[in-house]
Amino acid sequence: MTKNCHEIDIHMSYASKQITNVHNTKFLELMIDISLSCKNYSDELISKLNKACYAVRSVTALMSPEVLRMIYFSYVHTIISHGIIFWRNSSHSKIIFKIQKRIIRVIMNCSSRNSCHDLFKKLNIFLSQSQYLFSLLLFVIKNRDLFRSNSEVHNVSTRYISYLHLPIVNLTVFQKGAFYSGIRIFSHLPSTIKDLSYDVKQFELAFKKFLLTNSFYCLEKHFDWK
Repeated sequence: MTKNCHEIDIHMSYASKQITNVHNTKFLELMIDISLSCKNYSDELISKLNKACYAVRSVTALMSPEVLRMIYFSYVHTIISHGIIFWRNSSHSKIIFKIQKRIIRVIMNCSSRNSCHDLFKKLNIFLSQSQYLFSLLLFVIKNRDLFRSNSEVHNVSTRYISYLHLPIVNLTVFQKGAFYSGIRIFSHLPSTIKDLSYDVKQFELAFKKFLLTNSFYCLEKHFDWK
């Protein structure tokens, strides 16, 4: 449901029993609302990450950065990575990224004035944007049967003939979705990584190294990469 749509009162029944309408429901531990928005889940995510930040800060004086990094992956990383291909394009993603940077500074015992870019690299930890790219493209190559290449759509010989076919759509909510975004982002990968897409393990290793090296702060940086 888009912002310009009027809400329709729908009554459904099954086996002569009325199905109750709900405004929010949980699907695979992901809270979604009637407009298929992840706002409620993002609010829950922010709350969990703030608690995680407090927990990491509480043990900082007792732990080495190596141990704190292990705690990060067992606690913070699990929270951030779950369902990220669905919530990353929400308006709350900037807040979530700020909390992630705060946690990284706590682990490295740095002030808020320090840039986090090099800190992420030192710890070999994905920025939330990089984690989104990683999770999304693993979803794409593990579900290639859901996507078509340009060669399956037309037989015009161009240099993009082997690329995944990007459907022509005008609806912004669809363009921000995992299916459309996955195709667009995959198409902008270096050819050396795209060529590995039929070997999930090799693709995963190469793409992980690529993301850790570049540490994209935003999606536009990925599209601008040469």
